[in-house]
Amino acid sequence: MKIAVLGATGQTGQFLINQALQQGHTVTAIVRNPAKLTIHHDNLKVVTADIFTADSLTSHFKGHDVIMSCLGFPATFISKVTGYSTSMASIVNAMREARVNRIITMTSWYTEPNAGSQSPFLIRFLLLPMIRSVLTNMYEMEKFLQKTDDINWTVVRPPGLKNLPASAQEFLTHEGYFVPNTSGKPVGRGDVARFMLSLLNSNAWVKQGVAITTK
Repeated sequence: MKIAVLGATGQTGQFLINQALQQGHTVTAIVRNPAKLTIHHDNLKVVTADIFTADSLTSHFKGHDVIMSCLGFPATFISKVTGYSTSMASIVNAMREARVNRIITMTSWYTEPNAGSQSPFLIRFLLLPMIRSVLTNMYEMEKFLQKTDDINWTVVRPPGLKNLPASAQEFLTHEGYFVPNTSGKPVGRGDVARFMLSLLNSNAWVKQGVAITTK
């Protein structure tokens, strides 16, 4: 397939690009700073664009089968996080102009405000309050996608992330904001990329959010 990747210079994005190229896909990495992407391959094209401007993205989306986003925006104590929702509005507008209707993106467990009420003590009272501004904006982005009629979206929700390559472990999935009866331990970024790419050959989880973890 022809895949356009956003967030390509991030750690998860680089795992995604490497795996996609190994699987024989053609990849366009849409980045802000090409120098940050150290991957070189005949089937990889690197282009620059502003993710917050649809006009900047449209020409790079044209001719692609799917958009895959690993974009991340850090928590800040100075102002609320808005990058997830504002970039997705631009991405969807550009997709419409370019006539691409499939996007696979990632957020996190516990984006829904009440989803963490049964989580372990340290997560509920220490971690979630620290990243609540990120989770809130992820949730706003998810709600935005749910309101689109013409976009075949999938939101992949991993728990915490470890900078590890893909494993061969089986995935556990749940249509919701976490996977019940699991520890919620961090998952390797390579495994998140592996799951996202597995959706290319399937109609599973279209117009749905899916929480994942590994066994």
